[in-house]
Amino acid sequence: MKPQIQIIIGNQYNPHLNLAVESSLLDEGNPEVVTMFLWKNQQTVVYGYNQNPFTECNVELLLSEGGHAARRRTGGGAVYHDLGNLNFSFVANKKHYDVAKQMNVIKTALKYFGLETEVSGRNDILFEGRKFSGNAFGIYKDRRLHHGTILIKTDGEKLAKYLKVNPAKLQKHGVKSVASRIINLSEVADITSDSIIPYLTKAFEEVYEAKAEVVDFNSLLTDKVLKTRNLFASDEYLFGKWRNFHAKKSAQFAWGLVELDMHVNEEKGIIESISIASDGLEPELIEETEHILTGASIKKAPDCGENVVAKDILTLIY
Repeated sequence: MKPQIQIIIGNQYNPHLNLAVESSLLDEGNPEVVTMFLWKNQQTVVYGYNQNPFTECNVELLLSEGGHAARRRTGGGAVYHDLGNLNFSFVANKKHYDVAKQMNVIKTALKYFGLETEVSGRNDILFEGRKFSGNAFGIYKDRRLHHGTILIKTDGEKLAKYLKVNPAKLQKHGVKSVASRIINLSEVADITSDSIIPYLTKAFEEVYEAKAEVVDFNSLLTDKVLKTRNLFASDEYLFGKWRNFHAKKSAQFAWGLVELDMHVNEEKGIIESISIASDGLEPELIEETEHILTGASIKKAPDCGENVVAKDILTLIY
């Protein structure tokens, strides 16, 4: 049975509000409906759930220049948003969630502008080998989230100024800088972050073979959403433990970069506490790994089951 589809177009540019709306759609959405939410943030660095903001972003500079820092619920790396950048979120029940189909909506919309694009790996969309869209994914009980960016006319100078990029990541992709790896689509087509919206709507309906219901963004701004916005904007949520995070070990694995801050009680012979910063795409595995290692003996590695993230991290400790 085909799902119903709905589209929501954001009209406010505050990242904490937009992420709160997205979170509400994820937690409370109709299981028979696939939602596409299109939204923009103004001068914002959004980092993954397990990332250390101070490693990923020039936080003080960003905030002093009127920008925003935001933490999303998914994993992956830090990205810069401005009004030349359009963000999308697909939210669906697991029975209707289809990453290939969702990626095809973006690809189909861009064909109307004469752009042939391709999905690279699990989470990038490229035009002629250069990235214009990074994607991240989340699993929450029976609900699924796939969201990402579309770089159209993003300010490259501010992107380079606010984001810090680990040299290991550039080396992994065989490039010298972020700028050489990404592309603004306005460089190759007559396209803006507003003009693409009707074509994304058209592509959404074409790919899903259904008529989309348009939901008013303002109708979603409930008291609960506004309370979540306040949580997402709070100092504790954004920065919390990371102000006291001091990386003691780091490595690049196939699934992502990782840094460890670990406190060992030598007298008891245990790992008393551990914090893991990572751009890995599966934040639940990072949290599970922290749980496995907290209280573990420093002489004998604990059993990690099928957790491949934990198994790799163990090689840094034992």
